[in-house]
Amino acid sequence: MRPEDILKFSLADFTYNDSETVLDPPRDFETWTSDPRIGVAMSFFEQPLQQAPTPRTTLDHRLSGGNREMINLTSYNYLGLSTHPEVVQAAIDALQTYGVGASGAAMLSGTFDQHEKFAAELAEFKGRDACMLYPSGYAGNLGAIQALMQRGDVLVIDSKCHRSVVDGVKLSGARLVSFEHNDAQSLDAMLERHKDSRRMVVVEGVYSMDGDLADLPPIAEVCEHHGVPLYVDEAHSTLVFGDTGKGVVEHFDVEDKVGVDFGTLSKSFGGIGGFVCADENVIRYMKCYASPFQFSCALPPAVVAAMRKSLEVATRDDSLRQKLWANVERFRTNLEALNLDLGESASQVIPIIVGSDGQELIQLAMEAQQRGLYLQPIDFPAVEAHARRFRISVSAQLTDADIDEACNIIEDVIARPTGAVGAA
Repeated sequence: MRPEDILKFSLADFTYNDSETVLDPPRDFETWTSDPRIGVAMSFFEQPLQQAPTPRTTLDHRLSGGNREMINLTSYNYLGLSTHPEVVQAAIDALQTYGVGASGAAMLSGTFDQHEKFAAELAEFKGRDACMLYPSGYAGNLGAIQALMQRGDVLVIDSKCHRSVVDGVKLSGARLVSFEHNDAQSLDAMLERHKDSRRMVVVEGVYSMDGDLADLPPIAEVCEHHGVPLYVDEAHSTLVFGDTGKGVVEHFDVEDKVGVDFGTLSKSFGGIGGFVCADENVIRYMKCYASPFQFSCALPPAVVAAMRKSLEVATRDDSLRQKLWANVERFRTNLEALNLDLGESASQVIPIIVGSDGQELIQLAMEAQQRGLYLQPIDFPAVEAHARRFRISVSAQLTDADIDEACNIIEDVIARPTGAVGAA
């Protein structure tokens, strides 16, 4: 690999390893990552936070060395429940009774009363017969897809679905096909093409890199026309969308047209884990064939107790959602005034799309963090090469002052250098 070619490569170029042993990474990968220019980009990964994921947090900032206070625009803690006093106290109280871990798989010895109560509460909240818990959101999608699909089936997914869905269908042995993002006509054609197979359709409520919503009404109509079940991943939309926080399916009033409702506990709930809600017979079957459920240790009971309190706090009134949406509106208004490309975002996830220049993306990220704004670059292959970006995760905990300061930094280090607004 020639030094002048280093910046032409990305992580997408090193997935194939032709070394003599599997414990020898590709030689070109070693050359690539040892280049100082790539080292700068890699230094954005795994920078340790020194405190809770709140809007003002302290980071072990590897770019400048030492701890730095930052305005945090990266956290999925959308409603601030990770540090809500009642949620934290629920975890503390449960620790005294249950200890730190479940110390067993859910099927054998890891199910506690907290798990059963929470599953029942989630099912009632989502208006479903039953619910099962998973140790992570990734494991939930992986396990549900693995259990429901089998060789000979076809899983039809939106082209922007999460990697956990893709990995789940690989594990199941089913065939994976995709339709054009949010395109009901493309979905219809794909379902027609595979009409001789058992099929299921998967979409996301909020797409995590773009912040746009699934166009559920026409998608659900197409699924109903073909008699194909619809699986909705509400990872980024549960507790945020809908009159009562049930998610995008409630927002669009299509709850009766959705067969499986998936969610995570690491986003708006402020914790860790995943869950799947569906008919009781479906949940009973999934528990027997979802490997991440059967062969992973169950969620710690104290975490589950905290998540029960998160559900209670988030649904007893809509004050947290109202604050979140007020913050989203303030952010969006400020960013739109800077003529930044926000894509089709309609949620608390707001991308700032800067284009195809990877070097420029890293340079802008460095300047933002040097100014005290924790805003991570999202590079290819996580997103399309022509649409490299930053991704803002808005939180209900942000103050007006936080948002205004963040937008001032964004104007100085992103909008002006990229020409979105004129230079002073």
